[in-house]
Amino acid sequence: MGMMGKGAPMPGPMGMMRPMMPMMPQPGMMGKGGPMPTQQQGAPQQPQQPQPGAAPAAAPAPGGPLTAAALAAAPPGVQKQMLGEKLFPAISKYQPELAGKITGMMLEMDNSELLILLESESQLKSKVDEAMRVLEGSK
Repeated sequence: MGMMGKGAPMPGPMGMMRPMMPMMPQPGMMGKGGPMPTQQQGAPQQPQQPQPGAAPAAAPAPGGPLTAAALAAAPPGVQKQMLGEKLFPAISKYQPELAGKITGMMLEMDNSELLILLESESQLKSKVDEAMRVLEGSK
């Protein structure tokens, strides 16, 4: 992986990119002349509101199955992350040393196909075997 240049967006939670934000003063931060004000003049302080469309209730339990509804409630970039987090341990049962590589290969597939693989051990095993054949052929 290459290094990011100065001023480039930094990766945020779950691999998503976030723009660089100017550092906002926090209560209790000390500047040269003492504590920095927590409000700018003329700018009323507003409490943070939850993002519209965010559905924390739809998020799956960490150990529970990933449902189509939970997946559909997440933004597209987060969907692949959620699928990868469930696929990796399942693939590790069959190919622990190549689980990361195979998970990456499978994440190129359609999300609906990946949900089917997570529900069916036999179909997952078949896909892992197929991925191994592809990897063997590329040596």
